[in-house]
Amino acid sequence: MSNQPDLQAVKTYLLDLQDRITVALRAADGGAELRQDAWERPGGGGGRTRVIREGLVFEQCGINFSHVHGERLPPSASAHRPELAGRRFEALGVSLVAHPANPYVPSSHLNVRFFLAEKAGAEPVWWFGGGFDLTPYYGFEEDVIHWHRNAREACEPFGAELYPRFKAWCDEYFFIKHRQEPRGVGGIFFDDFDQGGFEHAFAFWRSIGDHYLTGYLPIVERRWAMTYGDREREFQKIRRGRYVEFNLVQDRGTLFGLQSGGRTESILVSMPPEVSWRYDHRPEPGTPEAELLERFLVVRDWLSED
Repeated sequence: MSNQPDLQAVKTYLLDLQDRITVALRAADGGAELRQDAWERPGGGGGRTRVIREGLVFEQCGINFSHVHGERLPPSASAHRPELAGRRFEALGVSLVAHPANPYVPSSHLNVRFFLAEKAGAEPVWWFGGGFDLTPYYGFEEDVIHWHRNAREACEPFGAELYPRFKAWCDEYFFIKHRQEPRGVGGIFFDDFDQGGFEHAFAFWRSIGDHYLTGYLPIVERRWAMTYGDREREFQKIRRGRYVEFNLVQDRGTLFGLQSGGRTESILVSMPPEVSWRYDHRPEPGTPEAELLERFLVVRDWLSED
């Protein structure tokens, strides 16, 4: 199989993916406002940010496309691949975070990205990365099992070993170290993927992007109309605080965007619009809030019975 990267094919796919997701999420919401901003990066490149907000279902969704380039990779990208320091780079991706209004609907995250690093006299180095993960505020096993089945289906045509490998990577990556707890119930995450040559790796990566909606929309449809009150809303905002902490302290995508001179508003559109912190907050034993921490925010093999 060819190992030569096709940058234009990657860009065409990403722009189409952003379009498809935007249309699908707006249709699921039925009343959300859409804002679009095209932006340019002073150091090279730019992007297209879309925000869905204040709808019937979604309080805010940020759906970003970016294509940036420069003469040197930022530290967040070269820290785990020091041999790439000093190469010029191209980075393309679609990143999405959905924050629903109803606490019974989980937040979700998708990221699919492609890196190309080059220098004169050397072969280009490229890789795909990304994945998707789910962050519920109230736990429903059928939702989490569906999410993980869908993730497994995205991976299976490319090797039975990929789902368990990338599920474990996701559990490890989306772990809030300073809290010693998972951010959510996981999904799949991978980086530096070039297995089987460009065409094979590209096909696998497209499968991940294409499976986001089949994983998330059925959960949204089941939960968005459930009745909730102030208690549930307050707990949602407290748990959203954990989301903010992870993104600002640990997330490599956020750090890459900020260090590479990306558009700050587009990078931080992943933040929930309303959030709370309560000192030493601990749910009362026996409550649904406690159940989230005890039964769902733990590393589990959700498909053990399949």
